[in-house]
Amino acid sequence: MSDAQQPRPRRQRSLRESLGSIVLGFELIVVFLGALVLFGLNALPAWAALGGGALVVVLMIAAIGLMRNRAGVVLGWIVQALVVAAGFLQPAFFIVGAIFTAMWTYCMIVASRIDRNTTDRNNRTETR
Repeated sequence: MSDAQQPRPRRQRSLRESLGSIVLGFELIVVFLGALVLFGLNALPAWAALGGGALVVVLMIAAIGLMRNRAGVVLGWIVQALVVAAGFLQPAFFIVGAIFTAMWTYCMIVASRIDRNTTDRNNRTETR
């Protein structure tokens, strides 16, 4: 194969990026279904329930796309706050928000620690 035909090597994703994307992906499905529940229960006008749900879903998609940067993590925290705040519209969202915020917090803390240890270990082996 010539140099022009060889595929570019894939970028190595961090654990924080991978786990954050997984949590937001599952949460995206729950938020979409939750928006339909708010619409079905007439808790909000249709434009507010579906439009607000769509806005949060778009923010989650943006956060997933930006997870390699700090902006994605910050946007993820904002989304967690919005889902918990939706509990004022439908109390079940307090439970959903608490569960996903706990998973998000755990993933961000533990994955960052593991990524840092892996980077330190790789740096030590390179200097030998």
